Amino acid sequence: MVLFGTIINGICIIAGTLLGLFFTKIPERFKETVMSGIGLVVIVIGLQMSLDTDNIVIVLLSLLTGAIIGEGLRLEEKLEGIGRWIENKFTVAPDDTYSVAQGFITASLIFVIGALSVIGGLDSGLRNDHEVLITKGIIDGFVALVLTSTLGFGVIFSVVPVVLYEGSIALLATFINQWVPEAMLDSFIVEMTATGGLMIVAIGLNLLKLTKIRVANLLPGLVTVGFILYIAQWFGH
Repeated sequence: MVLFGTIINGICIIAGTLLGLFFTKIPERFKETVMSGIGLVVIVIGLQMSLDTDNIVIVLLSLLTGAIIGEGLRLEEKLEGIGRWIENKFTVAPDDTYSVAQGFITASLIFVIGALSVIGGLDSGLRNDHEVLITKGIIDGFVALVLTSTLGFGVIFSVVPVVLYEGSIALLATFINQWVPEAMLDSFIVEMTATGGLMIVAIGLNLLKLTKIRVANLLPGLVTVGFILYIAQWFGH
């Protein structure tokens, strides 16, 4: 079953969120300190990913083109709109520091961006091997538990973009090797991982409330990196 790993990942996020609900009543100062710790770890993860690049210029151009497209499409506003719509469907205590929308957006970006989503989806589709996505699911489950304890119930809705994203990659991978040479695919994963890593750094900075970077508006860079890499390799030949 091609989507087995994707489904397990989604179930782990749901389970982690439900467990995290039991820890939402901890004092505010604990939440703030825990969120700072999460932000620092997220930054380290992003930096590790971004340092894997073989060509920083490709990463730079991917972020620039992604930002232009994302700002033009107003992706951040649309994601926030979805989050607010979800929020209106659920009762949220007026003294909640973090909204359903923030939990949804933050968790979605953390779970979707990264090499494990792409590599796991490709493994599921190309080799029917779900080990990577199952491993990612276990990690995401623990992260969902911690995020829910500070950001609230909105984290559970991140399962929708995660399943759609990983499931699409897995289904596409069943015949992607007919279009893309293996060497090109490997290079794409490396540069996309580095580009996504910088976006994760931005998420960490936002969690620490040091900045307010519109990370969602950078997401098209994960797609444009493929076109830029293709052009770079074409000129290289």
